[in-house]
Amino acid sequence: MFEFLKQWWQGDSLSEDEYVRRRAQLLGKAPIPTFWLLGKTGSGKSSIIRYLTGVESAEIGNGYRPQTKTSQRYDFPDSKDPLMTFLDTRGLGEAGYDPTEDLESFSDSTQLVLVTVRVLDHALDELIASLKTIRAAAPERPILLALTCLHETVPGSDISERDLFTSEVPVPGELPDDLKRSLQHQIELFAGLADAVVPIDLTQPAEGFAHPNFGGDRLKAAILELLPSSYRQTLLHLEELVSPLKSLQQRRAQSAILSASTIAGTAAAVPLPWVDIPVVFAIQTHLAYRLAAIYELELTTAQWAQLTGVAGGRIAVGMAVREMLKVIPWVGMAANAAAAFAYTFATGMAWNWYFLEVKQGHVPSADELQKVFQEQLSRGAALWKETDQQPASSEEAPS
Repeated sequence: MFEFLKQWWQGDSLSEDEYVRRRAQLLGKAPIPTFWLLGKTGSGKSSIIRYLTGVESAEIGNGYRPQTKTSQRYDFPDSKDPLMTFLDTRGLGEAGYDPTEDLESFSDSTQLVLVTVRVLDHALDELIASLKTIRAAAPERPILLALTCLHETVPGSDISERDLFTSEVPVPGELPDDLKRSLQHQIELFAGLADAVVPIDLTQPAEGFAHPNFGGDRLKAAILELLPSSYRQTLLHLEELVSPLKSLQQRRAQSAILSASTIAGTAAAVPLPWVDIPVVFAIQTHLAYRLAAIYELELTTAQWAQLTGVAGGRIAVGMAVREMLKVIPWVGMAANAAAAFAYTFATGMAWNWYFLEVKQGHVPSADELQKVFQEQLSRGAALWKETDQQPASSEEAPS
């Protein structure tokens, strides 16, 4: 092990081809949630993606790419740095749709099936038949039913003014009669097929409803409840890290940092201490250049020397281990993953701060960078610990 660390410290690293290969393997193992979206066109799938990711509908449409003959794939924020993946089945509602190909492609890679149904849509025979096949193929995989477009049952009224829904009372008695009947009908129709039902009404602000994201918080809570515990990290922290940011560049940078940190944590989750330091270092190196590109800056040799000397990269192994022990009180495999996540998060956040300062005409000093790195190291450890302490769901879906 000493010789291994010595080689890493002296400069041995992965070749670009080897890094690409290893990274592809890690992406297949990383706890990046993949949602299988089932629903007719116009049933609200894009609205749900927009709510969960915070991106505009136009960006979602441009980001789709074919996956099977009847489905498309959307990686958020992109395929290079994915934090969430949505597989959208397009053939539902069309006569003759056969889910066999999608089952073969998606069954081993999806953690949650998210079904969208307009609350007033009663022509659902094709959807029900397909869902029964999907359910039978993997009965342990959770299915969440989102009943959408609630406002269509009460024209001229604003259903979003008061949220009466709870998990204990799926159809509150105070609701308008037409809405109650429609909800009750759909709940009975999907009995035994859906593990949870969430009525939502996600609308555009221009439509004038009091709460355009009506039911969104309940939807997210239901997703977190049904997802395997290891896949909750993105949803738990994405809003905290990205939503307050106004700049598109900053949002993309934060997404890249969270993605790289998650993959680094996956790389380090092995029995031997820090056995994957080269791939973690490669992830951090590529993250630095990725962030520079996002901010349209050229990463010079001098900048690289300053950044790696203070905030990450080829920092002394002794210092890295010492700092980890200060903020992460775990040992063994979990400690490796937690340390790699926190360490990569801290280096990424330090680089991000550095590039923002450079864009504003200020070149940070080594002491300033060191301070930011230390602060973000503690923050990264806290993020990992918060995720690690989340309660497990009652039924863990296959990863």
